Amino acid sequence: MTPRPAGIRWTPAVILGRAVRIAARLRKKGGGSAVPGLVVNRFAPGFLGSVLSSFPEGLVVVTGSSGKSTTTKMLVTILEAHGKRVFTNPSTANISQGLTSALLERASLTGRIDADMAVLEMDEGHGALLSPQFEARLVLLTNVMTDQIDRFHDSEKVVGMLDTIARRATERLVLNGDDAMLDAMAADTHDTALARFGVTAEVFDSLPRGLGYAQTTPGRDSEGTLVSRVDGRSASIRWDGFDHDVTLPARGVHYAVDAAAAIAASRELLGDAFESTTAVDAVSSVRAVFGRGEVVTVRGKRIEFVLVQNPASFQLNVDELEEGLDQVMVAMGSDVADPSYFWPVDASRIGRARIVSGSKADEMALQLLYQHVQVDEIDADLPAALDRFIALPEPETGVKTIVFTADPMRRTRSHLGLAQ
Repeated sequence: MTPRPAGIRWTPAVILGRAVRIAARLRKKGGGSAVPGLVVNRFAPGFLGSVLSSFPEGLVVVTGSSGKSTTTKMLVTILEAHGKRVFTNPSTANISQGLTSALLERASLTGRIDADMAVLEMDEGHGALLSPQFEARLVLLTNVMTDQIDRFHDSEKVVGMLDTIARRATERLVLNGDDAMLDAMAADTHDTALARFGVTAEVFDSLPRGLGYAQTTPGRDSEGTLVSRVDGRSASIRWDGFDHDVTLPARGVHYAVDAAAAIAASRELLGDAFESTTAVDAVSSVRAVFGRGEVVTVRGKRIEFVLVQNPASFQLNVDELEEGLDQVMVAMGSDVADPSYFWPVDASRIGRARIVSGSKADEMALQLLYQHVQVDEIDADLPAALDRFIALPEPETGVKTIVFTADPMRRTRSHLGLAQ
């Protein structure tokens, strides 16, 4: 049952959450962002669902194995460009305590947020657990991969969780029509109206096989919102029979698919108010979500961050690296339960890794060496490795590049004093 809308009964929870947030930040500058949500969820377990149900134009949920953060950011940007006031979770806090903490940042003492709608990225597992507490006007499903194997074990389990979330869609389900598992799920179990996004057959033929993404089938050229061309950070998205050129926040077909997903969802949400030129300009203005093709300047050095979270994203991102980079650092952390998970990836394009670091540095270095990548140094001490890497002279080709999994990404940003 969907909870009653926000009201004065949530005032104690909001006050408690804000007090916890202040205490957490006093204890650790820039840290403890999820702690207020954790406390409030225990103290007032109905708060999250109640606030999610209070937006006049409803809730939009973005979920799936990969692409959630970038797709969410693009969708929010498109909607705001059309004049909508949107609440979102910009820090990519997509589990229950993170979502509650994000709501507490903006909620009034009665638990209300001054916005037309909410567009929230949700983790598959937490979203499924939270699903009885909310109804979503629209649910967007990005893809299904054997991701986070220590949590989800196999893709069928992921499909089950996404199915649970998708059943909360009251108006529209938007999904990756090239993902055979999503398409079968929607066809078999849902009466909700469908909208699809994906890639054309020509673009599909260029994708790497055998890495999870190959569980898809060639794109339907005649339906949906489709990626028709990708060249680095330049892409074309096709809808209503016309191609529209967009600039992507980072290189690669996966970012173009995120753009197609965001445009498909915005077309459904805005209806006749959707303007193609406005959407194209909005997508082209989006900057990389932190860690995902983001370029930062630290200690006077430009560094590109490349986050890899599963074999498909690893392969797609490595394939987009500039050839001949002479300063690359690779880090694998405790978020990777089984390093052999990444062995199907051909990482040979890296060429030379100046330092391999993180708690799984030895395993990552072994894979690179087997793929004939030169490894200069292995050091599990990530902060020390980062300091030495940044201190290296300017690269002869490209920019300093750090390829990392999620745990070292967070640790890297913390060590370098960057926002989380």
